[in-house]
Parts: sequence; structure tokens; C-alpha cells
Amino acid sequence: MARALRVLVLVMGWACVAIGLLHVALGNAAIPGATDAGPTVDSLGRFLGATFAGYGLAWLWAARQRPIPARAVRLLAGVFLLGGVSRLASLAVHGWPHGFQIALTVIELALPPVYFWLADADERAARAGEEATAPAAR
Repeated sequence: MARALRVLVLVMGWACVAIGLLHVALGNAAIPGATDAGPTVDSLGRFLGATFAGYGLAWLWAARQRPIPARAVRLLAGVFLLGGVSRLASLAVHGWPHGFQIALTVIELALPPVYFWLADADERAARAGEEATAPAAR
């Protein structure tokens, strides 16, 4: 489970950095259904792209820790979940978005429970390894 956590944290980090930088580079063109949204949405999208890239760097920071800190995983997964819940609020207020946004919503609601479940896997594995290598008490 610790390996699964490490892989998922790394994939999440790199994916968020790549997606964020794509939004910085392409602006509205990176958002399906928003190519004609105008300069205000373009500015917001590029800013949020930079922020999302930074969020990805936080995931990569967590992946480089030994063990991966469960608290960081839970916090970052909670932020991701909040993004999915925010999309649901938008759906309730404004209706159905582009289909790609719906797919993202599903991912943003489904993936955080997996992270919450695996969050302490690396810490548990590290503790188990320490106990296995500790000298026996006499």
C-alpha cells in the first residue's frame, strides 16, 4: 500500500503541474467549451493554472518525503475534494458544464477517498520497518 500511495502522489503531482502549466500557456484554449470566454476568464484561467501547478509541486514535495506525511496527503486530498464539491455547486447554480468538466468532477470526488484511505500507508510501513530492525529488549 505504501508503494501505491507513493505512485499515486507522484502521478497527482506531475499531472497537476502539467495541467497547470498548460493553462498558463494556453489560457482559454485549455478549457473545453471556454475558447470564446474573453479576456477576464483567460486571465483567471492562467492565474489558476499557475496556482494549480504550485499545488502539483506540493504533491511532489510530499512524494519526496520519507515517509510520505499522512497529514500532507490528507490536506492536499481535501483541497482536491473541495474542488469537486465546488464544481457540484456550480452545477447546481448554473447547470451542466462541458462533458469534460463532468468527467473531472467525477475524478475530483472519487480520488480523494482513495488518498484518505492510503494516507498513512507509508508512515505505517516505516514504523513496521523500524520495529523489525530494532534490537530486541532484554
